[in-house]
Amino acid sequence: MERPSWAPEDVDVDRPSVARVYDYYLGGSHNFAADREFAEQILKLVPETPLLAQENRAFLRRAVRYLTSVGVRQFIDLGSGIPTAGTVHEVAQAEDPDATVVYVDIDPVAYAHSRAILADNPQATVIRADLRKPADVLADPQVSAHIDFDRPVGILLVSVLHFVPDSDGPADIVAGYAAAAAPGSHVVISHATDDGMTEAGSEVVRLYNESSRSVITRRGEDVTRLLGTLAPVEPGVVQLPRWRPETSDDGDVALMPGVAVVARKD
Repeated sequence: MERPSWAPEDVDVDRPSVARVYDYYLGGSHNFAADREFAEQILKLVPETPLLAQENRAFLRRAVRYLTSVGVRQFIDLGSGIPTAGTVHEVAQAEDPDATVVYVDIDPVAYAHSRAILADNPQATVIRADLRKPADVLADPQVSAHIDFDRPVGILLVSVLHFVPDSDGPADIVAGYAAAAAPGSHVVISHATDDGMTEAGSEVVRLYNESSRSVITRRGEDVTRLLGTLAPVEPGVVQLPRWRPETSDDGDVALMPGVAVVARKD
């Protein structure tokens, strides 16, 4: 297909990208025909997929507001994806204009658009890096310029660890970031789960595994184990809409094959 003028040269426009497919689910415009075709295959199986993406974004906003309420003023968003409304810096800086944010993503489109969006925001930046390598991410000069690891930091792994296979050591990845953080820091995770997965859901996982990036669903207890010594705050590991909902209506949780947790480093 023809390459859009905004697409970096190293982008494969013929292969679906997790970040760009997610952007399509959220109604964004930074995606290609291959991403849209793949997303439409998923939507035929599970039409509620955009709702899940929106619930995940809503959880991210609630988690960031919670962290600001307990005094966290700096954030690292790992696997941040393509910026859309309600991103971390918008939520955090609405609470405190001096809040700092570092976005981290390996996708060149996500990186390019994040740079453009953040160009006039000195309190936020983006780096292109592999979140599976905590030492490399933490050593980046942009991280040290924006994050003071002597103070609490929010480490966000939202809708990303289910793309990390067991062979890459997801628990070690979480521990690597947590080890660098000061007491009072928090880790935020949302994760696809196979608890109660339908036949259509299993087919979605198969399509991702064949066409994009493999999805590794994990049960709630598996996500708890990823936390290591971190202490989950109430209500613990729960389905996405049930993590501190802002209204009494937490939606149809049967349609939400994802869990969420916020955990504190003491």
